[in-house]
Amino acid sequence: MKTSSHPTHTATSLPRPAAHQVHDRVPEPATRPTRSRIQNVGAHAATGATHALLVFWALLATVPLLWALISAFKDNRELFGNPWQLPSTWHADNFARAWSRASIGDYFVNTLIVVFGSLVLTMILGSMVAYVLARFTFPGCRLIYYAFVAGMAFPVVLALVPLFFVVKNLGLLGSYQGMILVYTAYALPFTVFFLTSFFRTLPTAVAEAALIDGASQEAIFFRIMLPMAKPGLLSVGIFNFLGMWNQYLLPVALNSDRDKYVLSQGLANLASQQGYEADWSALFAGLVIAAVPVIGLYLVLQRRIQAGLTVGMLK
Repeated sequence: MKTSSHPTHTATSLPRPAAHQVHDRVPEPATRPTRSRIQNVGAHAATGATHALLVFWALLATVPLLWALISAFKDNRELFGNPWQLPSTWHADNFARAWSRASIGDYFVNTLIVVFGSLVLTMILGSMVAYVLARFTFPGCRLIYYAFVAGMAFPVVLALVPLFFVVKNLGLLGSYQGMILVYTAYALPFTVFFLTSFFRTLPTAVAEAALIDGASQEAIFFRIMLPMAKPGLLSVGIFNFLGMWNQYLLPVALNSDRDKYVLSQGLANLASQQGYEADWSALFAGLVIAAVPVIGLYLVLQRRIQAGLTVGMLK
């Protein structure tokens, strides 16, 4: 049988390892599993620590929100007597009282007007500036870009006094127009910085083909480049919405008209006016009403936010 004789010959022809060589190879199989076991234990420990930190962070973010939501359904007696227990009777009328008697409804409408107007103006102006800075080279281009970048590092507290006199000289104190202009100026640096980086990642072949076909620069921007930048526009738009909705310092300094208070300003004024005799149930209901649009928007669009940021980083 040829098949049985050939392996035997090959096995016998191979040189046998010396006795001391066999003795030297013995520790290697014993050390490799030990080292890999230590690495596995370290990896599991790092993963466990990361998960524990994330759970702690999640609890830190969600517990105050849940406590405020539950407190919004209690009356004042339960709110101070049993702050960590569920309400014995769920008082949904707190929301109706906050909306009508505490003027939360008026504050809500004022906030919508200011934030919506500021957001539209910010996105239009910011995208146009960012597109020009990303696609065209002209004298002073980098200076303008770095001026916007420096604007992000400038503390708004230092600008309150000159900003107040500028708005006053324009006759826009306590008006929707004044707050819209100030909110827009406040959000433009981050918008230009983010969208400039995003427009630089977009391919230029489509725009060049449209230019060869005779399209104007305005048509290329509004009909080609702007739709291509939709993920970045959506991401920065959501971030701007969150910042504008929660803005407190600017309206306090520039809006003294009670009829045009925004939500953050109205809630702070409501708490300070009522003092220890406050209708805390209505106040917590107002806080929940103010937080619902922000939380709802993030829950609905969280995947688009992550996609927009990922596209901007990877391209």
